[in-house]
Amino acid sequence: MHHYKGLVKPYVLWSFLLIALPLVLIVLYSITTGDNSLLTIHLTLDNFKKISDPVYLSVFMKSLEMGLITTVICLVLAYPMAFFISKFNEEAQSILILLVTIPMWINTLLRTYAWISLLSDNGIVNSLLKAIGLNPVNMMYTNFSVLMGLICDLLPFMVIPIHTSLAKMDYSLVEAASDLGAGKIKTFTKVILKLSLPGVINGVTMVFLLSISSFVIPVLLGGHQFVLIGNLIENQFISVGDWNFGSAISVLLAIIILAMMGVMKRIDPDDNGGER
Repeated sequence: MHHYKGLVKPYVLWSFLLIALPLVLIVLYSITTGDNSLLTIHLTLDNFKKISDPVYLSVFMKSLEMGLITTVICLVLAYPMAFFISKFNEEAQSILILLVTIPMWINTLLRTYAWISLLSDNGIVNSLLKAIGLNPVNMMYTNFSVLMGLICDLLPFMVIPIHTSLAKMDYSLVEAASDLGAGKIKTFTKVILKLSLPGVINGVTMVFLLSISSFVIPVLLGGHQFVLIGNLIENQFISVGDWNFGSAISVLLAIIILAMMGVMKRIDPDDNGGER
């Protein structure tokens, strides 16, 4: 037992240095002002009060809107895909899940630039439209282009947890429901959907939180006028240099994340998936 405790100590140390200490510093920056030296900092809540400015509130509302739309579309696309994959044997499922995850092996910047080549005014899509005699469509630097980038980037995060729940589901319950006279729709809503709910909740949580905090995709596909929470935090730290306000936004984002996780936990308090 003492031998295992010795092995744990380095992980505890690294967790403190890479996770706990940065979080403590962010919270400290968020409630202080000054030049951030220990002798001149002053406790204040002004950093949080600045968030009530209509400009920053609009950024938060826009982020939540884009996150919600992205999550809903990913769920609508991912559930049938995960359900379809779960119908194959284990070897085929592994191959299909591999195909789903392959895009994640490519750098996010490269994937985003690929969307630029597709959606730009002189890109592939508009070139095809011109070739068939249709007028080109302005797609870049719009909500549409940002949503396409977010959905493409985050769809695997929805497919994989849903597939995991469906793959480990006890299908004898589905057969029992059919034997008892339940139709396909009722069997799906009462048995399959309920047993896959943990995967749905995990996927929704991950996609929503990643979408509202994304900053590379909104900048490249939405233009610099398209600002979400992630862009706002990056701008405060990198461009403006206001670490205190940037930390306050980060703390508020962390609170939103914790609240989201709490809501999801209340929806599925057992979180046992198909083993219920």
